[in-house]
Amino acid sequence: MAFEKICTLDDVWEGEMEAFTTSAGVDVLIVGVEGGDMKAFQAICPHQEVELVEGEFDGRVLTCRAHLWQFDCHSGEGINPSDCRMAQYPVKIEGEDVLVDVEGVEPVTYHG
Repeated sequence: MAFEKICTLDDVWEGEMEAFTTSAGVDVLIVGVEGGDMKAFQAICPHQEVELVEGEFDGRVLTCRAHLWQFDCHSGEGINPSDCRMAQYPVKIEGEDVLVDVEGVEPVTYHG
């Protein structure tokens, strides 16, 4: 696994989300989910490749602005529709740094 620093804990607070790009050019969405966990997902909606950071996030559910697809940010699983998901990247916290490993994880797409 090749973890790299993508941001700090001060960059994304609980209930917030922000997009970052790794040194390899992979766009990653960092979300501060309810309960204080940091999660990392693909930054592009699996439906029609809209940037998820432009959507709405309530601390648990992320809603894409384009077609209102919804995802549970504790798991990355789809809520609406329920048969989809976002690719999730492993996250590690070291001190104040948020590290993400994108190696071997491909973004998910559902074109319809």
